[in-house]
Amino acid sequence: MILGMSVATFTTFHVVLSLVGILAGLVVVYGMLGSKQFDTWTAIFLATTVLTSVTGFFFPRDKILPSHIVGVISLVVLVIAIFALYARRLDGSWRWIYVVSAVASLYLNVFVLVVQSFLKLEPLKALAPTQSEPPFVVVQAIVLLLFIGLGLWALRSFHPQANALAPRAS
Repeated sequence: MILGMSVATFTTFHVVLSLVGILAGLVVVYGMLGSKQFDTWTAIFLATTVLTSVTGFFFPRDKILPSHIVGVISLVVLVIAIFALYARRLDGSWRWIYVVSAVASLYLNVFVLVVQSFLKLEPLKALAPTQSEPPFVVVQAIVLLLFIGLGLWALRSFHPQANALAPRAS
């Protein structure tokens, strides 16, 4: 039992959080490419991605795994994104810091999705049983290059209105 749930139920909860975070993150990055800020999607992305990383630590393990290291990195990057967005309101250099940290957070979630896909889906597992084979490496390289490209595009495109997150009059 984990947090009152069976391991299977908790795993499903964790996976659903992750998938919602990825979907919401893709919407947020899409918005950045058009210099749009989707406040609700952004809140969903950040919250579910934080929860995905946090819930990953609840799975019973005897030792620190690579997934724990990715989880810690993800949480640090998410704290930076949240601070840049909500505390610093994307002012000045906080805009690019937010873009980089938000895109990096999404990348880390997709990176783990690829890892888990190669671990759990039999056709992919057969292609790369140890995750050191060329199919796995090529897929991860393509994902990384896509996110570098998206990040650079977002850096050039995302220029939200000043004080977009400031309280609005009713």
